[in-house]
Amino acid sequence: MQEGLSIAYFWSKDFLLSKKMLWLFFITNLLGTIYGYEWYWLQMTETIAEKPLWYVYFVPDSPTASLFFTLTIGYLLIDYRSTKKPSKLYQAIRGFIEAFALITSFKYGIWAVTMIWAGAWQGVPVGWDGWMLTASHLAMALEALLFVRWYRYKLTAIVLVAAWTFWNDFMDYERGVFPRLPDVLVDNYYRTIEGFTISLSVIGIIIAVLCLATRQKTER
Repeated sequence: MQEGLSIAYFWSKDFLLSKKMLWLFFITNLLGTIYGYEWYWLQMTETIAEKPLWYVYFVPDSPTASLFFTLTIGYLLIDYRSTKKPSKLYQAIRGFIEAFALITSFKYGIWAVTMIWAGAWQGVPVGWDGWMLTASHLAMALEALLFVRWYRYKLTAIVLVAAWTFWNDFMDYERGVFPRLPDVLVDNYYRTIEGFTISLSVIGIIIAVLCLATRQKTER
């Protein structure tokens, strides 16, 4: 390691916003998003066949979160090339995507890891894929928090994302489109999981509001 290079460097602006790192985040999250939609594909096709078509939008929770995070990295890459002042519409759309990425990536990153190991506690084998999903979903939650300092979303975006998030929770647990879980968890802890999911929504929204307030304070 070079002299004077500390651990803090690896979450600094110079490191995380370098083109090489942004492209690495973009490509890995894009590949993870594709894998996530493939993982949900059977549930999505079953939902389309058995329920109203629009229910399918609420099925692939984690890959949709990673898709929006991938888009936020794309915006940061665009910042390198663009010298024009963005329009208000562009800023509003970008702000919504950033708020969505933050809240849902944190939420479903923590949710998935908790469900995997709650199942393990009940005797469900973890396997290599469980370890892989644990690592990738922890990364989802962490990277959302690492990049939030460069987001420019506003309160309106948080309100819109909050509405979507709570509606998604309703669709998952009152309309039955929640991600596939081991039977032992569904049979014994369904309402507990529902409450835990909603609490993660609340925490993610609070994080978004606190980060917004901190940014506005530093910009004064």
